[in-house]
Amino acid sequence: MTLKKRLLNAPKIWLQRHAQVALASLGRLVNNHLASLMTCSVIGIALAMPVGLHVMLGNLQQVSGAWDSGASISVFLKQKVSDRQAASLAAKLRKHQRIEGVNLITREAALQEFQQLSGYADALEALDNNPLPAVLIVQPKADYTTAETAQLLVQELKLLPDAEIVQLDLQWVRRLQAITIIAQRAVVVLAALLGMAVLLIVGNTIRLEIQNRHAEIVINKLIGATNAFIRRPFLYTGFWYGLFGGLIAWLLIAIAITLLSGPIANLANLYESSFNLASFDFETILSLLLGSSLLGLAGAWLAVGRHLSAIEPS
Repeated sequence: MTLKKRLLNAPKIWLQRHAQVALASLGRLVNNHLASLMTCSVIGIALAMPVGLHVMLGNLQQVSGAWDSGASISVFLKQKVSDRQAASLAAKLRKHQRIEGVNLITREAALQEFQQLSGYADALEALDNNPLPAVLIVQPKADYTTAETAQLLVQELKLLPDAEIVQLDLQWVRRLQAITIIAQRAVVVLAALLGMAVLLIVGNTIRLEIQNRHAEIVINKLIGATNAFIRRPFLYTGFWYGLFGGLIAWLLIAIAITLLSGPIANLANLYESSFNLASFDFETILSLLLGSSLLGLAGAWLAVGRHLSAIEPS
């Protein structure tokens, strides 16, 4: 074979050898299926915790984003403002360039709603006068629904002569968003800790594999095998552990989402919402499988680098 043909066939031969070693490593895992399944399951459980929390946080951000975009401003009018005057003011505000719509709650409607929700209907009926004012529920336009832009509209509405109290219904959303940011940091920390745990699990498994194949490694070194050649099957073993662990994590989270989606949908219906629990997107699945495979490969690399060099033919 000429030098040119050797150079052309080199990539093909390299791929064939790696494919043979990868399949041989996979065959070893299949033959020892019970121990391999236990190791992959432990890796899958460790990975499912942070990834599952990440998916749930994504759903929580979706909900809070929807609430944020639906933020409204409550304008409590003064007691002396009649329902007719309130209706006139509502019509005037509907023409405002920053306002999408205005819903008027008359004094009588406010009293009836309070009677239904408070449980003090008998006591309220004993009152001579209606103590509740008319309320305008102002819905800002889409460009003015963030906390900062809506606050500017609040300051403008406070200048209305008939306005007593102007309240932006976003404070609890801000608190939820702050809690979400803390939870995101916690997920990152948890992912780092459990990622280290996966490295230790794979590393310890590969260490035991090296010890079990001690005699085979010594013979390979005696006949001139390089460390790269001996290291290769162990690296593929770590890769398979990580990949199958990621698939198990994916399966566990999918089962959890399936079990939770029904009760969450029922809860959303009680609040007259069409929210449905979102599952994995393609990017999350790819990141999970790629990350788990790299963790398995890294754990195997660390174990092989530490323990393989200690084996020398006598």
